Formats: sequence, structure tokens, C-alpha cells
Amino acid sequence: MLVPIQTLIVDDSPRSRAGLRALLTTSPEVEVVGEAASGSEAVEQVAQHHPDAVLMDVRMPGMDGLAATRCIKKKWPQIRIVLLTMYDSYRQEAQAAGAEAYLIKGCSLDELIHALGTRD
Repeated sequence: MLVPIQTLIVDDSPRSRAGLRALLTTSPEVEVVGEAASGSEAVEQVAQHHPDAVLMDVRMPGMDGLAATRCIKKKWPQIRIVLLTMYDSYRQEAQAAGAEAYLIKGCSLDELIHALGTRD
């Protein structure tokens, strides 16, 4: 039996979060366990839900996705972080922060699932 990867969605746009949730819940490989609207809220949600993976926007007001990634990886290094953004210019910073994957918004569901670590 397939055990879905528990995923936290982090984006400051409610519309983006809703779209990602709708897309991800079409796959039995992913279970969305929570949402956050900022990096600091993401850290709180990770502490509460202990997801397997975090799908996070890079640019958000307050604590951005890069800072949140560093914080989460320091406390919970086993959690897989996928940064999802409209900008291709943060790849090196994402890698340095500890993100396992970096995707551009508009990528396919298969790309998202692969990045979250549910497929080889």
C-alpha cells in the first residue's frame, strides 16, 4: 500500500496555496497536512505537523523561503524542502540554504511529485 508523503504548502498567496492544494490532492502519492502564508508560519507548522516535505515559495514578506529553509533544515534536517518560485535566479541560494529541489511555478504535477521525493 502506498504511503503518501505528508506535505506542507507555504506561499503568501492564498490563491497559489489553494491551487497547489487542489493539484496535489489529485495524487494519492501526496497528502497535504497544512498550509502557511510566511516563512515564520512555515517553521511553526513544521513544528506542529512534522511533514515529510515542505513545498515553499521563495519570495514572501517577513521571513522569506530561503531563511525559512535554513531554519527548518537546522532543526529538522530530515525534512525535504522544495522551493517553488516564479524566479530562476535563486537556485544557488536555495542549494546553499539546504533545499533539495528548486522548481519554477507552472511545472507539471509529475515534476512536483518527483521533487517531493515520492518517485525515483
